[in-house]
Amino acid sequence: MLWKSLALALLMQHGSTQNMNIPPMMRFQCSQLVVERVDPLVNPGLVPSPHLHQIVGGNSFNASMDHQTHDLPSSSTCTSCTFSEDFSNYWTAVLYFRARNGTFKRVPQSTELQLKGNAGITVYYIPSTDNKTAVTAFKPGFRMLVGDAGLRSQGPDRKVCHRCKPVDGDGSNINCGAPDAQTFPKGFCAGGIRSVITFPTCWDGKNLDSPDHQSHVAYAKGSKANDVGPTGVCPESHPVPIPQVMYEVVWDTRPFNDPNLWPEDGSQPFVYSTGDQNGFSQHGDYVFGWKDDSLQRAMNARCTGDVCDVLKTQTTEEAMKCTVPKVVDEDIEGWLTELPGNPVLF
Repeated sequence: MLWKSLALALLMQHGSTQNMNIPPMMRFQCSQLVVERVDPLVNPGLVPSPHLHQIVGGNSFNASMDHQTHDLPSSSTCTSCTFSEDFSNYWTAVLYFRARNGTFKRVPQSTELQLKGNAGITVYYIPSTDNKTAVTAFKPGFRMLVGDAGLRSQGPDRKVCHRCKPVDGDGSNINCGAPDAQTFPKGFCAGGIRSVITFPTCWDGKNLDSPDHQSHVAYAKGSKANDVGPTGVCPESHPVPIPQVMYEVVWDTRPFNDPNLWPEDGSQPFVYSTGDQNGFSQHGDYVFGWKDDSLQRAMNARCTGDVCDVLKTQTTEEAMKCTVPKVVDEDIEGWLTELPGNPVLF
Protein backbone atom coordinates (compact mmCIF):
# COMPACT_ATOMS: atom_id res chain seq x y z
CA MET A 1 0.00 0.00 0.00
CA LEU A 2 1.10 3.55 -0.72
CA TRP A 3 1.06 4.72 2.89
CA LYS A 4 3.43 1.92 3.84
CA SER A 5 5.83 3.00 1.10
CA LEU A 6 5.67 6.57 2.33
CA ALA A 7 6.21 5.48 5.91
CA LEU A 8 9.25 3.43 4.90
CA ALA A 9 10.66 6.39 2.99
CA LEU A 10 10.20 8.59 6.04
CA LEU A 11 11.98 6.05 8.22
CA MET A 12 14.87 6.00 5.77
CA GLN A 13 14.91 9.79 5.76
CA HIS A 14 15.26 9.94 9.54
CA GLY A 15 17.86 7.18 9.50
CA SER A 16 16.33 5.01 12.22
CA THR A 17 13.37 2.72 12.80
CA GLN A 18 13.59 3.07 16.57
CA ASN A 19 11.45 5.33 18.74
CA MET A 20 9.67 6.79 15.75
CA ASN A 21 5.91 6.86 15.29
CA ILE A 22 4.75 7.26 11.70
CA PRO A 23 1.29 8.85 11.85
CA PRO A 24 -1.59 7.66 9.70
CA MET A 25 -2.02 10.01 6.77
CA MET A 26 -5.38 10.43 5.08
CA ARG A 27 -4.24 11.28 1.55
CA PHE A 28 -6.60 11.83 -1.37
CA GLN A 29 -7.02 13.56 -4.69
CA CYS A 30 -9.15 16.63 -5.35
CA SER A 31 -9.60 17.29 -9.06
CA GLN A 32 -9.81 20.73 -10.61
CA LEU A 33 -12.99 22.64 -9.78
CA VAL A 34 -12.10 25.89 -11.54
CA VAL A 35 -9.09 28.09 -12.30
CA GLU A 36 -9.77 31.82 -12.10
CA ARG A 37 -9.24 35.13 -10.33
CA VAL A 38 -11.49 34.72 -7.30
CA ASP A 39 -10.38 34.65 -3.65
CA PRO A 40 -13.22 34.68 -1.08
CA LEU A 41 -10.75 34.58 1.82
CA VAL A 42 -8.35 37.45 1.09
CA ASN A 43 -10.48 39.41 -1.39
CA PRO A 44 -14.12 38.56 -0.53
CA GLY A 45 -16.62 39.82 -3.08
CA LEU A 46 -13.95 41.16 -5.43
CA VAL A 47 -14.35 39.96 -9.03
CA PRO A 48 -11.79 39.65 -10.42
CA SER A 49 -9.27 39.28 -7.61
CA PRO A 50 -5.67 40.46 -8.22
CA HIS A 51 -4.18 37.09 -9.22
CA LEU A 52 -5.17 33.65 -10.46
CA HIS A 53 -5.89 30.64 -8.24
CA GLN A 54 -6.59 26.95 -8.86
CA ILE A 55 -9.48 25.75 -6.70
CA VAL A 56 -10.73 22.27 -5.75
CA GLY A 57 -13.51 20.91 -3.54
CA GLY A 58 -17.20 21.71 -3.13
CA ASN A 59 -19.10 23.45 -5.92
CA SER A 60 -20.60 26.17 -3.67
CA PHE A 61 -17.29 28.02 -4.09
CA ASN A 62 -17.80 31.66 -5.06
CA ALA A 63 -16.35 35.12 -4.50
CA SER A 64 -18.41 35.77 -1.34
CA MET A 65 -18.33 33.03 1.29
CA ASP A 66 -18.93 34.69 4.66
CA HIS A 67 -17.95 32.21 7.36
CA GLN A 68 -21.01 33.09 9.46
CA THR A 69 -23.57 32.42 6.75
CA HIS A 70 -22.07 30.22 4.03
CA ASP A 71 -22.47 26.55 4.93
CA LEU A 72 -20.51 24.54 2.38
CA PRO A 73 -22.13 21.09 2.93
CA SER A 74 -25.69 22.39 2.55
CA SER A 75 -24.82 24.83 -0.27
CA SER A 76 -22.83 22.36 -2.38
CA THR A 77 -24.31 19.66 -4.61
CA CYS A 78 -21.02 17.93 -5.44
CA THR A 79 -17.31 17.87 -4.63
CA SER A 80 -14.25 17.26 -6.78
CA CYS A 81 -12.57 15.34 -3.93
CA THR A 82 -12.41 11.57 -3.34
CA PHE A 83 -14.45 11.63 -0.14
CA SER A 84 -17.98 12.66 -1.05
CA GLU A 85 -18.65 14.17 2.41
CA ASP A 86 -15.84 16.70 1.95
CA PHE A 87 -17.24 19.94 0.52
CA SER A 88 -14.29 21.99 1.76
CA ASN A 89 -12.49 24.33 -0.62
CA TYR A 90 -8.73 24.29 -1.10
CA TRP A 91 -6.80 26.65 -3.37
CA THR A 92 -3.29 27.81 -4.28
CA ALA A 93 -1.50 30.12 -6.69
CA VAL A 94 -1.01 28.98 -10.30
CA LEU A 95 2.32 28.38 -12.04
CA TYR A 96 3.27 29.85 -15.43
CA PHE A 97 6.22 29.36 -17.74
CA ARG A 98 7.80 32.52 -19.14
CA ALA A 99 9.34 31.84 -22.53
CA ARG A 100 12.41 33.49 -23.99
CA ASN A 101 10.19 35.81 -26.03
CA GLY A 102 8.47 37.03 -22.84
CA THR A 103 5.12 35.27 -23.29
CA PHE A 104 3.51 33.17 -20.55
CA LYS A 105 1.94 29.70 -20.66
CA ARG A 106 0.08 28.04 -17.77
CA VAL A 107 1.88 24.95 -16.47
CA PRO A 108 -0.45 21.92 -16.33
CA GLN A 109 -0.69 19.78 -13.21
CA SER A 110 -0.38 16.05 -12.76
CA THR A 111 -1.62 13.68 -10.06
CA GLU A 112 0.63 12.32 -7.35
CA LEU A 113 1.75 8.71 -6.99
CA GLN A 114 -1.07 6.13 -7.20
CA LEU A 115 -3.84 8.73 -7.32
CA LYS A 116 -6.21 9.50 -10.19
CA GLY A 117 -8.03 12.58 -11.44
CA ASN A 118 -7.56 15.65 -13.61
CA ALA A 119 -4.85 16.97 -11.31
CA GLY A 120 -5.59 19.74 -8.84
CA ILE A 121 -4.39 19.22 -5.26
CA THR A 122 -3.42 16.16 -3.24
CA VAL A 123 -4.79 16.79 0.25
CA TYR A 124 -3.54 15.30 3.52
CA TYR A 125 -5.19 15.22 6.94
CA ILE A 126 -2.81 13.92 9.60
CA PRO A 127 -3.80 13.26 13.24
CA SER A 128 -1.37 13.13 16.16
CA THR A 129 1.94 11.31 15.85
CA ASP A 130 1.82 9.63 19.27
CA ASN A 131 -1.36 7.59 18.67
CA LYS A 132 -2.67 9.02 21.96
CA THR A 133 -3.32 12.74 21.60
CA ALA A 134 -6.80 13.38 20.23
CA VAL A 135 -7.19 16.07 17.60
CA THR A 136 -10.29 18.23 17.33
CA ALA A 137 -11.73 18.48 13.84
CA PHE A 138 -12.46 21.94 12.50
CA LYS A 139 -15.83 23.59 13.15
CA PRO A 140 -18.28 24.92 10.53
CA GLY A 141 -17.07 28.31 9.31
CA PHE A 142 -13.41 27.58 10.02
CA ARG A 143 -10.82 28.83 7.55
CA MET A 144 -7.10 29.54 7.46
CA LEU A 145 -4.25 30.63 5.22
CA VAL A 146 -0.58 29.65 4.94
CA GLY A 147 1.96 31.65 2.99
CA ASP A 148 1.97 35.19 1.66
CA ALA A 149 1.14 36.15 -1.93
CA GLY A 150 3.29 39.28 -1.56
CA LEU A 151 6.36 37.64 -0.02
CA ARG A 152 9.46 38.82 -1.88
CA SER A 153 12.25 37.17 0.09
CA GLN A 154 13.06 34.08 2.13
CA GLY A 155 10.39 33.47 4.78
CA PRO A 156 10.97 32.59 8.44
CA ASP A 157 10.37 28.86 7.94
CA ARG A 158 9.95 26.24 5.25
CA LYS A 159 6.29 25.36 5.60
CA VAL A 160 5.89 26.22 1.91
CA CYS A 161 8.46 24.56 -0.32
CA HIS A 162 9.38 23.17 -3.75
CA ARG A 163 11.12 20.07 -5.02
CA CYS A 164 12.56 19.03 -8.36
CA LYS A 165 11.03 15.57 -8.87
CA PRO A 166 12.85 12.69 -10.58
CA VAL A 167 11.41 11.05 -13.68
CA ASP A 168 9.96 8.04 -11.84
CA GLY A 169 8.17 9.99 -9.12
CA ASP A 170 9.24 10.54 -5.55
CA GLY A 171 7.54 9.05 -2.49
CA SER A 172 10.13 10.23 0.02
CA ASN A 173 10.13 13.35 2.15
CA ILE A 174 6.48 14.25 1.65
CA ASN A 175 7.12 17.24 3.91
CA CYS A 176 9.48 20.20 3.48
CA GLY A 177 12.65 18.24 4.20
CA ALA A 178 15.86 18.43 2.21
CA PRO A 179 16.29 18.90 -0.71
CA ASP A 180 13.13 21.02 -0.71
CA ALA A 181 13.49 24.81 -0.74
CA GLN A 182 11.28 27.89 -0.71
CA THR A 183 12.69 28.86 -4.09
CA PHE A 184 12.07 27.23 -7.47
CA PRO A 185 14.56 24.63 -8.70
CA LYS A 186 17.17 26.18 -10.99
CA GLY A 187 17.32 23.53 -13.73
CA PHE A 188 15.23 21.05 -15.70
CA CYS A 189 13.09 18.72 -13.55
CA ALA A 190 12.56 15.30 -15.10
CA GLY A 191 9.36 14.67 -13.12
CA GLY A 192 8.08 18.23 -12.73
CA ILE A 193 8.10 20.57 -9.73
CA ARG A 194 6.26 19.66 -6.55
CA SER A 195 5.11 22.33 -4.13
CA VAL A 196 4.06 21.49 -0.56
CA ILE A 197 2.03 23.68 1.81
CA THR A 198 1.85 22.62 5.47
CA PHE A 199 -0.75 24.15 7.80
CA PRO A 200 -0.54 24.76 11.58
CA THR A 201 -1.67 22.15 14.10
CA CYS A 202 -2.87 24.29 17.04
CA TRP A 203 -6.05 26.39 17.36
CA ASP A 204 -7.01 29.04 19.91
CA GLY A 205 -10.28 27.15 20.49
CA LYS A 206 -12.41 30.25 19.98
CA ASN A 207 -12.07 31.97 16.63
CA LEU A 208 -13.11 30.38 13.36
CA ASP A 209 -11.10 33.01 11.49
CA SER A 210 -8.93 36.06 12.15
CA PRO A 211 -8.28 39.28 10.22
CA ASP A 212 -5.07 37.86 8.71
CA HIS A 213 -6.58 34.32 8.52
CA GLN A 214 -3.53 33.08 10.44
CA SER A 215 -3.52 34.41 14.02
CA HIS A 216 -6.19 32.00 15.30
CA VAL A 217 -3.90 29.04 14.53
CA ALA A 218 -0.25 28.33 15.35
CA TYR A 219 2.48 25.78 14.79
CA ALA A 220 3.30 23.71 17.85
CA LYS A 221 6.33 24.54 19.97
CA GLY A 222 9.24 22.38 18.93
CA SER A 223 7.83 21.51 15.52
CA LYS A 224 10.19 21.68 12.55
CA ALA A 225 9.60 22.37 8.87
CA ASN A 226 10.26 18.74 8.00
CA ASP A 227 7.96 17.23 10.62
CA VAL A 228 5.11 15.05 9.39
CA GLY A 229 1.87 15.43 11.30
CA PRO A 230 1.19 17.31 14.54
CA THR A 231 4.36 17.33 16.66
CA GLY A 232 5.58 19.40 19.58
CA VAL A 233 3.38 21.05 22.20
CA CYS A 234 0.61 23.52 21.47
CA PRO A 235 1.27 26.94 23.05
CA GLU A 236 -1.02 28.23 25.81
CA SER A 237 -2.44 30.80 23.41
CA HIS A 238 -3.50 28.02 21.00
CA PRO A 239 -4.12 24.98 23.22
CA VAL A 240 -6.35 22.86 20.97
CA PRO A 241 -4.61 20.24 18.76
CA ILE A 242 -6.13 20.11 15.26
CA PRO A 243 -5.41 17.82 12.31
CA GLN A 244 -2.49 18.87 10.17
CA VAL A 245 -3.69 19.81 6.69
CA MET A 246 -1.11 19.57 3.94
CA TYR A 247 -1.30 20.21 0.18
CA GLU A 248 0.83 18.69 -2.56
CA VAL A 249 0.70 20.19 -6.05
CA VAL A 250 2.72 18.69 -8.91
CA TRP A 251 3.39 21.13 -11.74
CA ASP A 252 4.09 19.23 -14.96
CA THR A 253 7.01 21.31 -16.20
CA ARG A 254 8.27 18.55 -18.53
CA PRO A 255 6.84 20.11 -21.74
CA PHE A 256 9.06 23.13 -21.05
CA ASN A 257 12.32 21.21 -20.60
CA ASP A 258 13.69 22.69 -23.81
CA PRO A 259 16.84 24.85 -23.65
CA ASN A 260 15.62 26.76 -26.69
CA LEU A 261 12.66 28.03 -24.69
CA TRP A 262 14.52 28.97 -21.52
CA PRO A 263 16.27 32.35 -21.09
CA GLU A 264 19.60 32.46 -22.90
CA ASP A 265 21.43 32.97 -19.60
CA GLY A 266 19.93 29.71 -18.27
CA SER A 267 18.01 31.36 -15.44
CA GLN A 268 14.86 29.58 -14.28
CA PRO A 269 11.76 30.66 -16.23
CA PHE A 270 8.83 29.81 -13.94
CA VAL A 271 6.64 32.42 -12.30
CA TYR A 272 3.63 32.24 -10.01
CA SER A 273 0.37 33.96 -10.93
CA THR A 274 1.25 36.53 -8.24
CA GLY A 275 4.15 37.76 -10.39
CA ASP A 276 6.72 35.97 -8.23
CA GLN A 277 9.72 34.65 -10.18
CA ASN A 278 11.44 33.11 -7.13
CA GLY A 279 8.83 30.87 -5.51
CA PHE A 280 8.41 32.77 -2.24
CA SER A 281 4.74 33.68 -2.77
CA GLN A 282 3.13 30.25 -3.04
CA HIS A 283 0.27 30.06 -0.56
CA GLY A 284 -2.62 27.83 0.41
CA ASP A 285 -6.16 28.79 1.42
CA TYR A 286 -8.47 26.46 3.31
CA VAL A 287 -12.20 26.70 4.02
CA PHE A 288 -13.61 23.82 6.07
CA GLY A 289 -16.68 22.08 4.67
CA TRP A 290 -16.87 18.45 5.82
CA LYS A 291 -20.43 17.25 6.35
CA ASP A 292 -21.58 16.79 9.95
CA ASP A 293 -18.96 14.96 12.04
CA SER A 294 -17.38 13.06 9.11
CA LEU A 295 -13.87 14.51 9.54
CA GLN A 296 -13.88 13.85 13.28
CA ARG A 297 -14.91 10.25 12.61
CA ALA A 298 -12.06 9.85 10.14
CA MET A 299 -9.53 11.31 12.56
CA ASN A 300 -10.77 9.10 15.42
CA ALA A 301 -10.52 6.06 13.13
CA ARG A 302 -7.01 7.19 12.09
CA CYS A 303 -7.86 6.60 8.44
CA THR A 304 -4.97 6.15 6.03
CA GLY A 305 -4.62 6.82 2.31
CA ASP A 306 -7.74 7.38 0.22
CA VAL A 307 -9.71 4.50 1.75
CA CYS A 308 -11.65 5.06 4.98
CA ASP A 309 -14.35 2.73 6.29
CA VAL A 310 -16.16 5.50 8.17
CA LEU A 311 -16.40 7.82 5.15
CA LYS A 312 -18.33 7.77 1.89
CA THR A 313 -16.29 7.87 -1.30
CA GLN A 314 -17.00 8.53 -4.95
CA THR A 315 -15.33 7.41 -8.15
CA THR A 316 -12.70 9.48 -9.90
CA GLU A 317 -15.13 9.97 -12.77
CA GLU A 318 -17.78 11.38 -10.43
CA ALA A 319 -15.26 13.72 -8.79
CA MET A 320 -14.04 15.02 -12.16
CA LYS A 321 -17.59 15.89 -13.20
CA CYS A 322 -17.83 18.40 -10.34
CA THR A 323 -16.85 21.79 -11.73
CA VAL A 324 -18.14 25.36 -11.62
CA PRO A 325 -18.30 27.85 -14.51
CA LYS A 326 -15.81 30.68 -14.61
CA VAL A 327 -17.12 34.12 -13.71
CA VAL A 328 -14.09 36.05 -15.01
CA ASP A 329 -13.97 36.19 -18.81
CA GLU A 330 -10.26 36.10 -19.68
CA ASP A 331 -7.78 33.85 -21.42
CA ILE A 332 -5.63 31.94 -18.96
CA GLU A 333 -4.51 29.01 -21.15
CA GLY A 334 -2.94 30.36 -24.34
CA TRP A 335 0.45 31.98 -24.82
CA LEU A 336 -0.19 35.27 -23.02
CA THR A 337 1.63 38.57 -23.32
CA GLU A 338 0.97 39.21 -19.62
CA LEU A 339 -0.17 37.22 -16.59
CA PRO A 340 -3.90 37.38 -15.75
CA GLY A 341 -4.38 40.61 -13.81
CA ASN A 342 -0.97 41.81 -15.02
CA PRO A 343 0.76 41.68 -11.61
CA VAL A 344 4.14 43.36 -11.26
CA LEU A 345 6.92 40.79 -11.66
CA PHE A 346 9.21 40.42 -8.67
